[in-house]
Amino acid sequence: MLPVSKSVRSFAPAKPKAVEDPDLGTLPVWDLKDLYKGMNDKKLERDLVKLETEAAKFRKRFEGKLKRARGERIAKAVRDYEVLSDGLGKIMSFAGLLHAGNMTDPEISQFFQTMKERATVISSETLFFTLELNRLDEAKYQEKLQVPELAHYKPWLSEVRSYKDHQLSDELEAFLLEQSVSGRGAWVRLFDETMASLRFPFQGEELTSAVVLSKLSDTDEKVRKEAAKSVGKVLGDNINLFTLITNTLAKDKEIANRWRKFERPVSSKNLDNQVEDEVVDALAKSVSDGYSKTAHRYYALKAKWMGKEQLEYWDRNAPLPTANETLVPWGQAKEKVLDAYYAFSPDLGDVGKLFFDNAWIDVPTRPGKSPGAFAHPTVPSAHPYLLLNYQGKTRDVMTLAHELGHGVHQVLAGEQGALMAGTPLTLAETASVFGEMLTFRKLLAEQTDPVNRKIMLAGKVEDMINTVVRQIAFHQFETALHDARKESELLPEDIGSIWLKVQEDSLGPAIRWDDEYKNFWSYIPHFIHSPFYVYAYAFGDCLVNSLYAVYENAEEGFAEKYLDMLRAGGSKGHKELLAPFGLDASDPNFWDQGLSLLSRFIDELEEMD
Repeated sequence: MLPVSKSVRSFAPAKPKAVEDPDLGTLPVWDLKDLYKGMNDKKLERDLVKLETEAAKFRKRFEGKLKRARGERIAKAVRDYEVLSDGLGKIMSFAGLLHAGNMTDPEISQFFQTMKERATVISSETLFFTLELNRLDEAKYQEKLQVPELAHYKPWLSEVRSYKDHQLSDELEAFLLEQSVSGRGAWVRLFDETMASLRFPFQGEELTSAVVLSKLSDTDEKVRKEAAKSVGKVLGDNINLFTLITNTLAKDKEIANRWRKFERPVSSKNLDNQVEDEVVDALAKSVSDGYSKTAHRYYALKAKWMGKEQLEYWDRNAPLPTANETLVPWGQAKEKVLDAYYAFSPDLGDVGKLFFDNAWIDVPTRPGKSPGAFAHPTVPSAHPYLLLNYQGKTRDVMTLAHELGHGVHQVLAGEQGALMAGTPLTLAETASVFGEMLTFRKLLAEQTDPVNRKIMLAGKVEDMINTVVRQIAFHQFETALHDARKESELLPEDIGSIWLKVQEDSLGPAIRWDDEYKNFWSYIPHFIHSPFYVYAYAFGDCLVNSLYAVYENAEEGFAEKYLDMLRAGGSKGHKELLAPFGLDASDPNFWDQGLSLLSRFIDELEEMD
């Protein structure tokens, strides 16, 4: 057993308090006590010891016995495994959320690492289970599935068995699991804590990445330029470290893919997402083939609006010259998003309201806090938490709508249990992007002023470009980087060149890129945390565009079918979930249909010009 150090046992970090902002109002913070009261909570230690004991018993009861076990016995083993998964997930959710709230506190970082190490020890006791499930003879497996109690878990079992051709020996799998704490996991932690500790000089202050990046959408070009130059300079000063981290993790993935017999770098992620390689290829091709009709066309239009022949890269997210960007207080943001959710479905609104009625959202920016935004599902026996860095911009309102969509999805899918609540990545962004669309459409419908309507429509186009075009460009960047890493280690300038090329190709000639922009790849956490995750955003956006078109033309019952889709969690694949709506992501024309909405919005903007 790995003990918790005395310093961690006795240390309870000061709980963040709600921030009273003169412009934004009361910004709430989350309360993690629904998981544990603190790092020194006696229940946490009791739960860890219980899990260690139960995992050892589980191994003794079932290891080496699944081949001869009846279906009822295997069903009992799956239920026990699910209980262990929920318990371990609760502990690691608490540790991860605590760390996300302050990545630069050494005591919290120590606690987070200790929990990962103890969790790995527990997981090593149960690792045999999925390995043995994969070794079951197919005919015998199908025979055992006739037992109703086991058939209930068929979606999870099918997902587990999809990895059987990529499974290594039991000894190697055990080694890789234990080694991940000091291997890949350590490099990810180094990235997170380094990024959280960086400070960016700006007008005599030292800003966090979340705050300085928000300056890139300021109305004042001088502010945008200074922020952009500061980001480029600080990332450049640290680019050797970020390059080392990226090279190491890319090589680690290449080795794993080779041993597990995945032909392409993206294939393992596609298997995780239960989506075929050719479906993702079709998505990427449709988006990239349409670059000139979408991003290139829009940014040329924006340059014209801003009185420039070419936009500087720090103008990409700039408000339009006619925009009067006013801060949206937190209370108004909450009201706008919930109103949109309730207008679609009272049930959806009621679930969304839970996040505001309880301390489930961490809203304000603060030093050491994880930048960006996320929704963490935790485990079905608890509830999700949302992290934001809310600064009152319209995009922040849309981010709230997005993350709340994730949270609602996670709450509804919780009824599937710990093994099947998780949604495949192909549909993980559906509820979030749909929530954004609901909010945008409601606000747009309420807007009667032509100038403000144009501004809102342009903002939505930019969000869609960021979600679809930019994320597929990120996907192409990752693909090129991982392919190049197979040949040799990459220098910072090698990665920078790949980065600049995909930016130029995807966003077009209307944007000019200064030299320091070659470092901007290094702050994007998805490349480190979850390689090849990014295409999910484009998948979700295009899917939602098609789904929303069905909604607009649907008769009664769409909301109920939509909520049923969310409740299904990971119990169904994308084909089965989309069938009630008459949609099929494997249809070659599907992505073109989704992208057509973006083109139509740009058409409307051109007509307004």
